[in-house]
Amino acid sequence: MKKIVTFTALAVSALTIASCQSTSDSAAPTSSNSSAAETTAASSTEEKEVSTLTPRVTLSHDGGIVTLNAINGEIISQVNEPGFYRLNQAGDGRHLMVTHGDEFAVYDSGNHAKEHGDHYHYYESQPHLTDATYPAEHAGHVVHHDDLTALFADGSGDITVVKTEDIANPDADKRTISTGEPHHGVAVPLEDGSIVHTVGTEDERHTIRHVSADGKTLAETTDCPGIHGEAVAEGEALVFGCTNGPVVFSDGEFHKIPAEGYQRSGNLAGSEESPIVLGDNKVDKDAKHEHPESVLLINSADKTAKKVDLGATYWFRSLGRGPEGEALVLTNDGKLVVIDEETGEITNRIDAIQPWEEKEEWQQPGPILKVSGSDAYITDAENNELVVVDLKKGEVSLRHKLDFSPVEMEISTGKND
Repeated sequence: MKKIVTFTALAVSALTIASCQSTSDSAAPTSSNSSAAETTAASSTEEKEVSTLTPRVTLSHDGGIVTLNAINGEIISQVNEPGFYRLNQAGDGRHLMVTHGDEFAVYDSGNHAKEHGDHYHYYESQPHLTDATYPAEHAGHVVHHDDLTALFADGSGDITVVKTEDIANPDADKRTISTGEPHHGVAVPLEDGSIVHTVGTEDERHTIRHVSADGKTLAETTDCPGIHGEAVAEGEALVFGCTNGPVVFSDGEFHKIPAEGYQRSGNLAGSEESPIVLGDNKVDKDAKHEHPESVLLINSADKTAKKVDLGATYWFRSLGRGPEGEALVLTNDGKLVVIDEETGEITNRIDAIQPWEEKEEWQQPGPILKVSGSDAYITDAENNELVVVDLKKGEVSLRHKLDFSPVEMEISTGKND
């Protein structure tokens, strides 16, 4: 029997947490994700020291939010409240931002690695929604960088910046920056208190601005129409997607990588191990719903871009980066394509999930690729399965059956790797 615990972290409604097992993740591997033990409300926030942490996978679906043990696939905790929930890393390896309507809520995965000099102590607790919430009219993008987390409100154009270590504190100090007008935007906070953010309106956006902590414009480009997406590369370079070639921000200046005609890279995957950023590559300006068959490798160091043909299509949740900086793309033939980011050579095509087709509406369940350490986590939404790929061995290491079709996914290891 499951014990039901009610939280009120989301302003839109009281969400229900169904605790599904004890706080320890050390159960023997099993193909079932059924409940292991009854848990009380108190256990949801009590930490227990453990010798090591097992990665936890948090998934959203049309019935709520579920957190699983990544190794045995067992459900640890559930939020039982129908809705459309987007998930993003808060930036500390422990907390997630749950985006729902006009609010960012903070979700505690229950994995916590406390740094102590040259080593860590590890703690587990029951995953739960915390009391920390951040009101945001039409809550949008979440970006963490330089130990800061930026929350963008599309409906107002305002940015809320919080120290990442304080993100779960309901009384955390917050800084609000206005971009001027409501728009679907993004912001990257920098260590010196400055911020790089988009400027636009609900009808158009083409400007990116670097603004000092006291509000002074330090640098600006207006040559990024349709700006969407950002990624951080080696050397603190920032890359932004546009419809006429990407823009790179480095050493306090904006640099354009021009394209021949229409070229949109609105979804980007960066790695601090490489100056190369992986981007999607849409080239048909008139397409209502383009299904690209190539990707772009954007070099933030020499300000160039290289196209790689895949021979299969993919979508915006298909991009990732491996532990060595290699580019990863989940294509619609069910394969995980591994690309040498320096040469553009395809080095492997790993059979991961069943072939799939992109849905017409992006909010509908579809395959998701996320990478943590040397493992790639992939959902098969059509067949209700979570697949783990060992990137070092180049093969599937685990498969877990699910009772739902996932919409979004994040991995929590307890460390901000």
